[in-house]
Amino acid sequence: MTYLNHLLAVFLVLIGGALVWLGAQLILAGGSLYYVPAGGALLATAWALWKQSSLALRIYAGLWIVTLIWALWESGLNGWALTARLGLLTGIGLWLLTPWVRRSLGVTPTTALSRSLLGLVLAGLISGTGWLFWNDRITGGMDLATFAGAKADERAGNWLHYGNAQGGNRHSSLTQINADNVGALAPAWKFSLGKEPNGEAAPFEATPLKIGERLYVCSGYNDIIAIDAETGKQAWRFAAHANIEGIFGQTCRGLAYYKVPTATTGSICKERLYTATIDSRLIAVDVATGKACPNFGDDGAVNLLKGMSAAPVGYYHVTSPPALVGGKLVIGGWVTDGQKTFEPSGVIRAFDAVTGKFAWAWDMGRPDKQSEPAPGETYTPGTPNSWAPMSADENLGLVYAPMGNATPDYHGGHRSPEMDKYSSAVVALDANTGKPRWHFQTTHHDLWDYDVPSQPVLIDLADGRPALLQPTKRGEIFMLDRRTGEPIAEVTEQRVPVSSLDGERSSPTQPFSTGMPSFAGIRPSEKTMWGVTPIDQAWCRLQFRRARFDGSLTPIGVDQPTITWPGSLGGMNWGSVSVDPVSRIMIVNSSHVINYNQLLTRAQADAIGLKAIPKPSFENIAGPVAQEGAPYAASIKPFLSPLLAPCTQPPYGMISAVDLNTRKIIWQKPFGTARDSGPLLLKTGLPIPMGTPNIGGSIITSSGIAFIGATQEHMIRAYDIKTGKELWKGRLPAGGNATPMTYWSAKSGRQFVVIAAGGHGGILSGYSDQLVAFALPKKK
Repeated sequence: MTYLNHLLAVFLVLIGGALVWLGAQLILAGGSLYYVPAGGALLATAWALWKQSSLALRIYAGLWIVTLIWALWESGLNGWALTARLGLLTGIGLWLLTPWVRRSLGVTPTTALSRSLLGLVLAGLISGTGWLFWNDRITGGMDLATFAGAKADERAGNWLHYGNAQGGNRHSSLTQINADNVGALAPAWKFSLGKEPNGEAAPFEATPLKIGERLYVCSGYNDIIAIDAETGKQAWRFAAHANIEGIFGQTCRGLAYYKVPTATTGSICKERLYTATIDSRLIAVDVATGKACPNFGDDGAVNLLKGMSAAPVGYYHVTSPPALVGGKLVIGGWVTDGQKTFEPSGVIRAFDAVTGKFAWAWDMGRPDKQSEPAPGETYTPGTPNSWAPMSADENLGLVYAPMGNATPDYHGGHRSPEMDKYSSAVVALDANTGKPRWHFQTTHHDLWDYDVPSQPVLIDLADGRPALLQPTKRGEIFMLDRRTGEPIAEVTEQRVPVSSLDGERSSPTQPFSTGMPSFAGIRPSEKTMWGVTPIDQAWCRLQFRRARFDGSLTPIGVDQPTITWPGSLGGMNWGSVSVDPVSRIMIVNSSHVINYNQLLTRAQADAIGLKAIPKPSFENIAGPVAQEGAPYAASIKPFLSPLLAPCTQPPYGMISAVDLNTRKIIWQKPFGTARDSGPLLLKTGLPIPMGTPNIGGSIITSSGIAFIGATQEHMIRAYDIKTGKELWKGRLPAGGNATPMTYWSAKSGRQFVVIAAGGHGGILSGYSDQLVAFALPKKK
């Protein structure tokens, strides 16, 4: 055993030395005093082990007991916090308490003291592990024994819009799949889209439409595929021949559908599908045949680069389906983040759904002109864009656009009054004219990339008021009157830290949705810094102390890094929320990963050769961004430990239910397990409910079930919306980072649930080209 003791002694020297070194710096930064003496105790233990002295056991026992007391004082009974502080030390302690180690150190293998210490260690380990699983508990509760749902016409189970309804509530009236039988769901079929034109695997996050007995879905490179809803067999495929040069992510979130009211029987394209492409075209395709509609635009396509200012390929493209309202297709666009001032315009345009003829433009830099630019002119460069799905209200004649930010994101000294007015807002546009009726800003003078990524969700409240729910990356959900934009749930302007940079003018106050629950997560502090081991936890605590953090919306500076909470992933992202229109229960999935950001002077940027990228890519979205034309570049990254795990303690994702009648959380729990993630980007395979980052949305059925993929884990789940009980889960080939949908198949009389299991590079959830369908077994 001598050589094993010596090996352990070397290991403890490495750990102890690291803790002393990091701990000393942490003390100088004003942080915890624990790590230096803890490291010293480990060094003393190592010395005693090397000498084969039983003193090693007494020193280590003292360290473990002191650490337990310190851990409980810092974090109470939080299982994840205790795991970071006690996990590694407990494992070493268990080894030291084994009879063969004790015998090698000249100690009687079993004594009352050793049994007591072993029992204490095991109790701590078991209770901590049990807490992790118990933390997947359901909080709160709601008596919905009298839950009333509208009688579902199951055979009308189509899915005609991206969010099923024009208002994006992601609700289906189907009820065949219910709490009693959902556990019997099994894979019904899988459909592979195939690789993208360059031969690589393409991301896939579209929500299919279901019309008649077919599904219609778009690939990330905008091919449109018609699939038999019962069998999953391809009926036809329209090749968009999209130019993918300069496009990272190849994203198509969905299609739009229109039945031409004036079309005659047998006419071509009387029912049509639309895709807005990654190479900036708006395409119309016949639902029956999959052929381009010849009377739409130029042989079936409209050029969306017309009127746009010159820019590198890929700086402007479209990722979300157009909103269809009043016979018009309303469309925004995605603009590359962080590269330069005055990138392509964020103009929102409308086109006739039959002919493709230009109808109007809302260009905030030309507020009195709804026309296309004159020859030689362009839409106003650099204005906030709308890249997420929009919603529409036909009765009010309004389309609701969630707005992004003026480019670049992290400095706003160059922004015009119009840019400041509409950035990071939701804007209600007149569907006939394109003129704004109202707007509500979720973040003033946004300097954090808090663009509004979520589709606005339209609901009618119990008192009859037409409402709009706007989820945000900040974790705030604003409830507004969709007629006027006035808050229904209380919104308060609260003072926030301000920027001291020359030429910047950050807002001294910001809106907080105090009348609704917040989904920003736990406020970061040194104590909430986490690590797989005490070493990376100490490292994270030190980096936190070296950064500026004055709470929510702390402005990013030059002299030191800044903690941005929530990070640019959210809060909520483009998955938005789902709402049952009868019970008015809202399902919210949120991420809790913070950013570690810093501005770079132009001289610093020039010194490292930082320039605006000629072609967008995933590599250029996080990390240094040039922000050419602004005084500062920026370094943007998630706050990760050296083991590539988040520096904040779990959970990293939550799923919650809110009663919109009372505006209170009904239940809330960690969302997703560690099965497909872990330190150093390795999969742990452990189904521990730690909550993971998530991108994608949920749907709700009238049987009171929410279906959602979204997590880093390769799984789709079903929850009881009344209680939060997980009713079922199905394995996927990659992350289901899309919004699922559900439909009825008349051929077998079954309800299906379908999700694109394409994964997502932003949360490292794998890649797949598969559309996966689940259903109950066929009746024999």
